[in-house]
Amino acid sequence: MAENSILCSVSSLILSIFILFCCLFGHCNSVEQLGGYDTFTISSFKYPETQIRPFDMRYIRVDLPPWFSSMSIALKSSVNLDIKSAEKVPKSVLPMICFRDGSLPLPDVSSTSLEVALSNRSFDGIQVLQNMEQCYPVPRNMTMKLTNEQISARVLYFGLFNGVGPTRTQSKMIVRNRAYSFTANISVEGCTTSTMQGQYCNQTIELLSCARSGNSSGNGSVSGFFNQSMVLCRNNFETSCHGDGEMKIYSLEILRITESLTISVQNLRLRPLDSIGNSSRIYLMCFARYGAMPLATLHDYSGDLNQSPLVIRFPKVGQWYISILALHLAKEIGGALSNVSKVCYSLEVQELECPLGKAGPNCSSERYMLQVTVLRKYSTPFESYYLPDGGDVISDALNFHLEPLLSNYSVGGLDTWTYFLLDVPRGAAGGNLHVRLMSDRKMNYEIYARNGGLPSLINWDYYYVNKTSSSGDSVFFVLYNSSDEKVDFYILYVKEGIWNIALRHLNSTGDISDGQTTMSISLERCPKRCSYHGACKSALDTSGLTLYSFCACDRNHGGFDCSIEIVSHQGHIWQSIALIASNAAAVFPAFWALRQKAFAEWVVYTVSGISSGLYHACDVGTWCVLSFGVLQFMDFWLSFMAVVSTFIYLTTIDEVFKRAIHTAVAILTALMAITKATRSSNIILVMGIGAFGLLVGWLIEFSTKYRSLSCSMGLCLNRLERWPSREWLQNLVNTVMKRFRWGFVLAGFIALAMAAISWNLESSQSYWIWHSVWHVAIYSSSFFFLCSKVITINSGNRTPTDANYQLTQQDSLSQGA
Repeated sequence: MAENSILCSVSSLILSIFILFCCLFGHCNSVEQLGGYDTFTISSFKYPETQIRPFDMRYIRVDLPPWFSSMSIALKSSVNLDIKSAEKVPKSVLPMICFRDGSLPLPDVSSTSLEVALSNRSFDGIQVLQNMEQCYPVPRNMTMKLTNEQISARVLYFGLFNGVGPTRTQSKMIVRNRAYSFTANISVEGCTTSTMQGQYCNQTIELLSCARSGNSSGNGSVSGFFNQSMVLCRNNFETSCHGDGEMKIYSLEILRITESLTISVQNLRLRPLDSIGNSSRIYLMCFARYGAMPLATLHDYSGDLNQSPLVIRFPKVGQWYISILALHLAKEIGGALSNVSKVCYSLEVQELECPLGKAGPNCSSERYMLQVTVLRKYSTPFESYYLPDGGDVISDALNFHLEPLLSNYSVGGLDTWTYFLLDVPRGAAGGNLHVRLMSDRKMNYEIYARNGGLPSLINWDYYYVNKTSSSGDSVFFVLYNSSDEKVDFYILYVKEGIWNIALRHLNSTGDISDGQTTMSISLERCPKRCSYHGACKSALDTSGLTLYSFCACDRNHGGFDCSIEIVSHQGHIWQSIALIASNAAAVFPAFWALRQKAFAEWVVYTVSGISSGLYHACDVGTWCVLSFGVLQFMDFWLSFMAVVSTFIYLTTIDEVFKRAIHTAVAILTALMAITKATRSSNIILVMGIGAFGLLVGWLIEFSTKYRSLSCSMGLCLNRLERWPSREWLQNLVNTVMKRFRWGFVLAGFIALAMAAISWNLESSQSYWIWHSVWHVAIYSSSFFFLCSKVITINSGNRTPTDANYQLTQQDSLSQGA
């Protein structure tokens, strides 16, 4: 390896010695590797294990600078689904991962991304992110590497969702779906030299040298042409020679809004000079791409420069890459084989710029830079209105008159264009751009919007012509209540950077002064204020660099803007009646406790039924007598207390022992209700505490009964020796059989089984049905168990066992019993 370096040149001797020195310390790399993998790590993030709860999401932002070479993602999750099983899982509970270039993905808006998710079995289609989002089921393990030939150097977002669709934002009374966790490692590699690009930074990029060539003056306002400035970029002619099938790549940066970009070749020469061939028969293919390396199979524009220049209308501001590919240099011409080995040329790129305040064809249209002038009252960061600098602003309305700003230039009655430019700041990609037009007559406007460049009839990101012709099929374009006199639409999760909104005024000659039109452009957090059916919430992505907003809808609505009615008004009434009225079943155990003069149990059952009814009335959005947290605590705490006291009721221990057990239970159940009351494991815990209390009660009863004989130690031992074990067991069985009415015990267990079945059948959609059944079944179970106990009266001075303090209740534990 060192010998190869020495043979290159004497100057490489120092490099060879250095490499040899590195080898001695175990860090040896070949010269070929150093030249072919000249990369460094721009950023590297390791996201710790994060849990995504049902219907929740996480966003991650990755910045890709112009000099990046590749991005690697390694993700591990607890999801265990293959494609076949994923197709059977309802989309509302399907874990998904979505990618989008420039802004946050939002798979809830359209079913298109969901269909793409289930049809894609690999991540190969990720290279088409410029125009849409890509979604896939979350894999258990995923390793992906994207190069600057696949994605542009901008910002890449990917989101992890635990269920998608309209019900994701709906507020739910119960959530029984599974959560999943993930960990991720994301690293971005870059090239150390700006003139080297590609996945391994081994592709030479020639930077075009640009200079302003002066103004191109027209004929003034008479002909409609305005002064235009031109930026001319050229390459080095001596180095622009390459052979058949060889590709050369150039780059330039557009700094201002440009009317056109023209790519052409000059001084086309064949090498050697005495070669046999015709330059007109050579294909000099040009591929242009914005923000990423162009390929013959992946590019934005293409053309044969040997036939005609390649003209790009209204190119985007930013970095452009141009690749030139020579083809058919060596071929038969007139029976003789051409000896052309190379083709040389001078590449020329012309940027035609308009003067300040002008844009469009021939720079004849008006262009306004909108300023962030007014922040919304009580707004979150980035919420703002955009108004023209010095424009005619309507006071207190944050709109502006449109007619004074329209372009009044027209040739032959052609339509006129007016352009409005605005800047969406860095970190505001989680906002929504709101555009409104209102007029007192039928409007003759078409609206076109584009990020990074001027829009036109053939080049736009979003557009609106009329109610039947718009970007309605786009995932991120939402049209609201539009008519002939009103236009109202949102661009959801708008991309960062310069946006250009163009108004095309149809047949504008002679009718601009008729009527009055106002325009409003604003950056809002939640579209349509969540349709007044939810609350707008904000959060930061995992990197903490982007603020995004989302709607948390009420019980009856869902969707990204809470505009989808999931539960009708009549259905809401029936749900409220079922969940509230089903607690009337608490009358049965409460009546039995009152009949037995167990006033403490009567209070517990009565208050439990009332608190459960009030909690569900608040939960369904009918009426909240107290705060939701207080009602939830009361409901769950009384339910936990009642379960244990129902078990203890079946014993006949003295009041002093019952009071001690209930005090301990009250402390434990209060802690359970105040921490994680809705955990499903609480059922097992409470049932276990109740069974343990019943066992303790029986042990106390057993020890008290035999201690009351007041016998001496010797006499006791004598009696124990004479006790036949079979007779003792028979007496115990007889006692247990006489203690309960077994028909009621069987009915109690049947009702308890019905309650358990209804608990397992509960879901977000059927919760109101099965939880109402739960109320009736669990209260009935408590009633049957209370009735199963035989009331016995002891002889002597003993009072009836059931006349003592007996605290009983239903087994009413549920997530919102």
